Amino acid sequence: MKDTGKLKKKSGILKKSIAIVVLFNMMYMTALPVVSVLDSHVITSAAASTTEIVGTAGIKTPELALSSAILIEASTGQVLLSMNPDEALPPASMTKMMTEYIVAEEVKQGRLKWDDVVTVGKNAAESVGSRIFLAEGDKHTVRDLYIAMAVGSANDATVALAERVAGSEQNFVEMMNETAQRMGMKDSYFINATGLDKADMPKAYQPDTDRETVMTARDVATLAGYIVRDHPDYTEFTTLQNYKFRPTDKDPIVNWNWMLEANKNITNFKAYAYEGLNGMKTGHTNAAGYCFAGTAVRDGMTLISVAMGADTEPARFKETRKILDYGFENFKLQQVVAPKAELAELKTVPVTKGKETEVPVVTKDAVSFVVPKNGAEPQITHTAKVTSASELLAPLKQGDKVGTVTYTYKAKGMDQPQEKTVDLITTTNVEEAGWFRMFFRAIGGFFADLFGSIKNLF
Repeated sequence: MKDTGKLKKKSGILKKSIAIVVLFNMMYMTALPVVSVLDSHVITSAAASTTEIVGTAGIKTPELALSSAILIEASTGQVLLSMNPDEALPPASMTKMMTEYIVAEEVKQGRLKWDDVVTVGKNAAESVGSRIFLAEGDKHTVRDLYIAMAVGSANDATVALAERVAGSEQNFVEMMNETAQRMGMKDSYFINATGLDKADMPKAYQPDTDRETVMTARDVATLAGYIVRDHPDYTEFTTLQNYKFRPTDKDPIVNWNWMLEANKNITNFKAYAYEGLNGMKTGHTNAAGYCFAGTAVRDGMTLISVAMGADTEPARFKETRKILDYGFENFKLQQVVAPKAELAELKTVPVTKGKETEVPVVTKDAVSFVVPKNGAEPQITHTAKVTSASELLAPLKQGDKVGTVTYTYKAKGMDQPQEKTVDLITTTNVEEAGWFRMFFRAIGGFFADLFGSIKNLF
């Protein structure tokens, strides 16, 4: 995202010319992408030396020239590294990740289709900064607008999608804030769908508030985690290196994410390309500096990194590399419990009114935790909760849930224990016993109790 609110006319023309020359050399050695570039202001506030970087005990953390940063493992949510992770800061276009999530969720729930046609309104058409120059009344599919938002960070496409989903951008903002609260993003607040400063929004559509959009690095990572888990097809969009928005466009939209693994073959990007990197969102305004939320997968482990407040565009990617290297070089995702595992102390559970009085049980799913590489074998504890026999009535089918097991692992130096709860399930069917069997079982139980009572008299 490029903020143009404070640029003077002459300065803007000069800087635009400079940006065109730079991007001409960088973007595939071709002409400019369709997205406009209107800002080159650099903040100078980022400083690693004054902020503590918290990692795992015994593992050296990198020095980071950022305002805020965090690294988490996606499947467990385990924090591996953090630097000022809970300060609410301007997130710039990383805001669009929430718009992306909500639109994808609308499609997933069937309330929206990728091939639905969206009519562009005045608010979208007047949006500034990064854009694809939509005109009021233009018609484009949800998919095309989504790609323009995810790949080219187009503000006009983002607003058009927000208005299609909720009727107005401010109605959509209510959805954004409600979704943030549901996700546990307690320190985030949105005033628009794009991440633009209020002053840079079309005047007629500015919200009646003196607040600005803010997010913490932890909240950005939380949001990215929801995207990874709930919409794993996000990479269909975020890995696009370029996209031709209109058949008549001379040049395609080019992805702002220099770190895409596929860029290893692009002359001007190969220094930034990162193995396994497949997303997710860049951002930049004067207030935010240069930001980047990255996702990368290696050896079955997905890491989510957030870098906020870098001084330059290249710096946000260089600092992200340090963060991700720290994660992949020092940690691994290790399966500590296999699927269909028996518990030594709980191989069966009692059943009422069944042909059998008990049924074998196993865990339903595997359990994996993030563990330090070259460390001691992780010591795992577990607690089981089983449905009472009086409530566990036959008939039962193989695979029926009869309880849960919670596994816990705490690595030295990690800020919190990792926990995962899996279901306990039956391994066989248990048919309901007939009245004859139940009758003699009751008689047997009666005499067993009787003889037990007599025995206790002597």
